[in-house]
Amino acid sequence: MQPAMPYESNEGNPLAGLISDDVYALLNEYNLLSEKAIRDYQIRRRFRLMRRQGIAAADAIDKLRDEHPYLQYDTVRKIVYRLGKR
Repeated sequence: MQPAMPYESNEGNPLAGLISDDVYALLNEYNLLSEKAIRDYQIRRRFRLMRRQGIAAADAIDKLRDEHPYLQYDTVRKIVYRLGKR
């Protein structure tokens, strides 16, 4: 999975704001991380950042779709608003 935005860490840890690089590496080594969940986390984080910058929600979703062209508009909307949460 290619990230749509740069990681916060030099080690390639997309969850640098949540866990250390060592913990991330260990979890990744044992395949305990979900690539989809990490992607969704990054999309939600990016969406919140754009909204704080004053970008309209629809425009932010369109920009996220540009970064993730394989996702439909409604899919991105569901991710950012966490619809369908278990």
